[in-house]
Amino acid sequence: MAESRSPDVRVFPDLHKASQALAEGLVEAARDMLAVKGRFTLALSGGKTPRYLYTFLARECSSEISWEEVHFFWSDERCVSQESEDSNFAMAYKALISEAPLPSQNIHRISAEINPPEKAAGNYERMIREFFKPEEEGAFLFDAMILGVGEDGHTASLFPGSSALAEKSRWVLAVNAPPSFSPQKRITLTFPLINRSRSIFFLVSGDKKRKVVREILKNPETARRLYPAAMIHPLGSVTWYIDREILDDKS
Repeated sequence: MAESRSPDVRVFPDLHKASQALAEGLVEAARDMLAVKGRFTLALSGGKTPRYLYTFLARECSSEISWEEVHFFWSDERCVSQESEDSNFAMAYKALISEAPLPSQNIHRISAEINPPEKAAGNYERMIREFFKPEEEGAFLFDAMILGVGEDGHTASLFPGSSALAEKSRWVLAVNAPPSFSPQKRITLTFPLINRSRSIFFLVSGDKKRKVVREILKNPETARRLYPAAMIHPLGSVTWYIDREILDDKS
């Protein structure tokens, strides 16, 4: 794996401004990739933070995107039905997919309702491999990936101390989140796949994440031993979109 570049850190007054700027960055990335290869592949993040980003993309940027050549994937999913309020797919569907003219065959969701979760993970990995048909070990796969960061430093569903952090070959795993998280059973992409992204965009907001994000950005060597979000080393670029509150010094 080639050594990753230093991250580009962009600070905004609040989450809305950060989300709007990221939406504009995604539009630009999509245009570039569509011009080069006629397709744009984007892995979406779950949780609450990207909801406004997805809404803004659908309502304010829709006319600027050739949706018929955009393909959506997910960085992780909770093992619930696709209609559940806990579903990352459901959130993205309500905020973005239902509002944009995206062909149904371009939506590559994780069927995390399948039991056991290991089967769902295997199915998703096979689908990704068939879609990309990677011929070169070092080639980019996803054109862009949106990720978040939890208060504990997790990203996707890669949590501190998880055996999934050491995975070297499988691209998708069934994992258990810590007991404080619900639902615990999840499906997640792993570092070998995440790191084959051309562009990774972290979107992070909230004072509860201040300690973790500051450590990742200011003391990366130390953070890499503690936080999965600091262990991301993509072939391409990493850009952080964060609100000013995260970097403010507070006693």
